[in-house]
Amino acid sequence: MSRLVPHPLLSLLLFLLWGVFTSFTPGQMLLGAAIALVAGRAVATVEPEPLRFRRPDLFVKLFFIVGIDIIRSNRDVVRLILSGGRHGERVSGFVPIPLTIRSEGALAGLAVIITATPGTTWVEYDSRTGVLLLHVFDLRETDDWATLVQTRYQPLLAGVFE
Repeated sequence: MSRLVPHPLLSLLLFLLWGVFTSFTPGQMLLGAAIALVAGRAVATVEPEPLRFRRPDLFVKLFFIVGIDIIRSNRDVVRLILSGGRHGERVSGFVPIPLTIRSEGALAGLAVIITATPGTTWVEYDSRTGVLLLHVFDLRETDDWATLVQTRYQPLLAGVFE
């Protein structure tokens, strides 16, 4: 059963949604069942490895550090927007940051941290070179951002996921 329907809840929900959004005719129900089965099997092929927290204590520490950083960044971005951006002196730009973390969980965690922090955007990650390209709304020094990510987030993420 699990080979035919690897994600039964997902397949059932897709089948029911298909019935709700189309008419309840035998042909539509047959088509909905086929789509639900194919979609369930497709999801099974791209399912990632389960995440394991190696050090939950570091996760708690990282959670509070990121929370404080997000609050500070919110304050700074609001101040820049309301004050006109230091009277035209604000410069945004791209920062390449070499990373040592390689696990999918650690990289996904870093992507969430960067994306949730106002004023920063994860632009691209090159898995061959391990370089992250980050866009910063208020870029003063590129080395500051590289050092921040490499010393503040990367060791904690490596401890939690690698």
